[in-house]
Amino acid sequence: MSFKGKTVLVTGGTSGIGRAAAEKFAAAGADVVISGRDEAKGRETASQIESGGGSVRFVAADLADPEATLRLAQAAGDVDVLVNNAGIFPFGATHEVAIELVRTVLEVNVTAPFALTAALVPGMLTRGHGSIVNVSTMVASFGNPGMSAYGASKAALELLTKAWAAEYGPRGIRVNAVAPGPTITPATAQMGEGLDQIVATVPLGRAASADEIASAIVFLASDDASYINGAILAADGGRTAV
Repeated sequence: MSFKGKTVLVTGGTSGIGRAAAEKFAAAGADVVISGRDEAKGRETASQIESGGGSVRFVAADLADPEATLRLAQAAGDVDVLVNNAGIFPFGATHEVAIELVRTVLEVNVTAPFALTAALVPGMLTRGHGSIVNVSTMVASFGNPGMSAYGASKAALELLTKAWAAEYGPRGIRVNAVAPGPTITPATAQMGEGLDQIVATVPLGRAASADEIASAIVFLASDDASYINGAILAADGGRTAV
């Protein structure tokens, strides 16, 4: 599949699933914009991906800051594909999670994708085409101890996926989501045995690689998925099927 001549914005594109997706889009010919909070890491990541082929630039943005989110949209320019990948996932029993942290989770996982979509969709509508891929999680579909704030935020994102698919599909904009299961990334590596416990519930018996989830993202964004709109693609090794 080719993304030549298209601009793709991947939030949270400096590591994990976001970086893997950025690499695949760049390899397919896209002009890729990645965002993250760490400017030094972001510029280094963009340079490393470019060395493998493709055009990549980094825009620093803390998506917990609404103004920074809007500046990101402006800096990205005319975007053909938006990947709302950035997210935070604190763990802990509901009564142990600070309300300020819950607000931050909702800001990054829900409000930022909403704001970016609202800012970038008008350009897509003018051009008559576009694709948005939201990155959710399997725990948006079932209750999981210690993940109430994270799961709720991603459940909201899945509803937004369906609402946007209904709103913009008639005008040529497809909106879908990927809902990963346990995935090996620098962030999940910090979970230690907690990740192993989640993996034990997956029928395939293993965690996904970031590259595997990225492949699902790129597919949904591509013309190969031209009749897929409003879908939540479970990439969870079968966990939500049991």
